[in-house]
Amino acid sequence: MGNAESAVVQKRLTRFRPEERPVIDGVFNKLVSGGGGASEAPGKAITLQMLQSSMGSLTSDSLVRRVFHCLCSIDPELAAPAFGKTNQHPAPQVNREQLVIFLADALRGTAEERAPLILVMSQYPSGTAAAVTCEQVAQFVQDLISAVVQILINRGRLDGWTPEKMADSSVGVKVLAEHLCCELKPSDQGSCDVSCLEDWIFRTPQVSLYLEMLADEGLSISLSSSPPPKLLPPCRETPWNQLNSLLDIPTLMFLAPQVPDGYSAPWRLAFSTQVHGESFTRMMASLTRGGPSLLLIKDTKGHIFGGFASHTWELKPQFQGDSRCFLFSVFPTMRVYTATGYNEHFMYLNQHQQTMPNGLGMGGQHEYFGLWLDSDFGRGHSRARPKCTTYGSPQLSGDEDFTLDSVEVWHVGKPPKSEEEEEEEGKKSILFVDPEVQALMEMTGKTLHSEGLREPEED
Repeated sequence: MGNAESAVVQKRLTRFRPEERPVIDGVFNKLVSGGGGASEAPGKAITLQMLQSSMGSLTSDSLVRRVFHCLCSIDPELAAPAFGKTNQHPAPQVNREQLVIFLADALRGTAEERAPLILVMSQYPSGTAAAVTCEQVAQFVQDLISAVVQILINRGRLDGWTPEKMADSSVGVKVLAEHLCCELKPSDQGSCDVSCLEDWIFRTPQVSLYLEMLADEGLSISLSSSPPPKLLPPCRETPWNQLNSLLDIPTLMFLAPQVPDGYSAPWRLAFSTQVHGESFTRMMASLTRGGPSLLLIKDTKGHIFGGFASHTWELKPQFQGDSRCFLFSVFPTMRVYTATGYNEHFMYLNQHQQTMPNGLGMGGQHEYFGLWLDSDFGRGHSRARPKCTTYGSPQLSGDEDFTLDSVEVWHVGKPPKSEEEEEEEGKKSILFVDPEVQALMEMTGKTLHSEGLREPEED
C-alpha cells in the first residue's frame, strides 16, 4: 500500500517544477507541526484544528470545514474524491497523500480534476453525493469570494484602494457569486453533477483562479513560479478622506477584467457628486479630459450601473466612441453588455443646444438611450423594450425614468498627451518618426542632411 501511495504522490508532484516539489511535499509536515516545519512524526495526520490554525485568519470557519471535508473524502487509490459511499463516513483526519492530491488538483489541475473538489466542498456537511444543487454551489462560491477579499486585505494587495471608504463588500460578494453561478447549466432535475461543474469551471476561469488563491495563500505555499494574481487595478490620486465610493472590492474584481486590454493605467477619480457636488458642467469637464473613463451611477431605488467609454468624451451633437464601449450593472445584478453591431451609437455628450438633446447618453437613440443623464442633472432614463439596440442591455435603473442619487467618474486609461507633448512630437521630421522612410531614403542613395545636426534627445 505504501508503494502505491508513493506512486500517486510522485505522479502528482510531477506537475510542479523540481524546485517547487519540496515546497508542496513539505506542506504536510508544516501543518502537523503547527507551522514549525519539523520532520513528519510516524502516524501523524492533519486534523481540523490544524487546518483552522493555518487558514482561519484568512477564511471563514465554514470554508475551512469545506476544505477539510474535501481532503477527507479523497481516495488515494482513485486519486480523487470518492462519491456515493453513503454508509462510510470520512475519517476526521487527512494523510499526506490526500493533501498532495488536493494541492496538485487545486493549483495545477484541469477543469475535469477540479470539478470533484468543488462538488464535495459545495455539499458540505451533507456527505459525498454525486450531485449538488445550484444553491449549494452558490453558497460555496460566496465563501470562496469572501476568502479572496480577505486575502487581498490581509496580504496588503489593495494597490491604493481603501476598503473602509468603499461600499460594503458583503453585498458585493453575494452579487458576484450570483454572477458567476448564472453560468451553471444544471440538469433537467435542477442538480449539478461533476460534468456540469466541469463545463462551468471551463467557461468561468475566475473560479479556478480563486481556488488557486485559496490553496496557495491559505496554506502559505507561495510558489516562486506562480506570482500572486493582480485582481485589482491600481488606484491613484483619489481623495479618500472626502470620498465614500460606490465601488467595493468584489465589484472591482468584476469590473477590472471587463476593461479592454491596453487600459492598464491606474484608476483615478475624476468626479464624484459627493466630492464635487451635483454639477453637470463639472462632470462634463472631467469627462472631456483624462482619457478613457468608467461612469458609475446610483439611482434612488438603489440600482448601481454605468458605462465604459473607450475614448475621451467630446462635446458635440454626434455619436462617438467605438465597439470597445460597454454598459454594465453591478447591483442588484452584475452583468456586462457589449456592442451588438446593430448601430454605432456608443457615446453622446452635448450641452447648450436647442435642437438636439442636452446630456450624456450611451446606446440606443435620441430620447431612447440605454443610459441617459440629463444636463439639468438629477434626472435620467434607461430605456430598453426589450433590449438596447447598441448594447443589448435591459433596463439598468430601478425605474425607466430615474432620479439620480450619486455619480462617480473614474479615468481608467492612459491620459491623453498634453498640448506641449503633441507640439513637441509635431516638430520631429517624418524621417525621425518613421524608420521605414529613413531606410527607403538610404536605399535610393539619398543623404539625410539633418542627421547629426539635431541635438540628441534626452533618455
